[in-house]
Amino acid sequence: MKKIVLTMMALVATLTINAQKFALIDMEYILKNVPAYERANEQLNQVSRKWQSEVEELQKEAENLFKAYQSEVAFLSNETKTKREQAIVDKEKAAADLKKKYFGPDGELYKKRESLMAPINDEIYNAIKDIADSKGFSVVFDRASGDGIIFASPKIDISNDVLTKLGYGY
Repeated sequence: MKKIVLTMMALVATLTINAQKFALIDMEYILKNVPAYERANEQLNQVSRKWQSEVEELQKEAENLFKAYQSEVAFLSNETKTKREQAIVDKEKAAADLKKKYFGPDGELYKKRESLMAPINDEIYNAIKDIADSKGFSVVFDRASGDGIIFASPKIDISNDVLTKLGYGY
């Protein structure tokens, strides 16, 4: 029994000696307070709406071709039917291809988001890293994305420090 207690005490002492400092940030809060992020988001929304309207225009053209085809199908020769059907399929494919080009996993919107957001994210990361280094934090958690964080003391939240470091003092 004594050995177990002594072992436990030694373990606690070791953990105490090697204690690490932790901090939290709220990335959503930080991003809401960075004007460059809001401007980048607005740019992305504008480009997205423009591209979406282009895709919808092609889809509408395909739909109009199909409606015209349906109303005239009884009067068309087999050769004309085939040509019209192919035109509809081609228009639908063009719309799908354009949608993929703009909104696909490696599409233009993704690339645009990366080009606009990467400098902002890098600046925030560097500010967090500088603060963590200067204050001796071993780990910094993001409370906005941390489903595992049930409670954290506001004393260890460095979000305002990050904003101050970025020049948006709080």
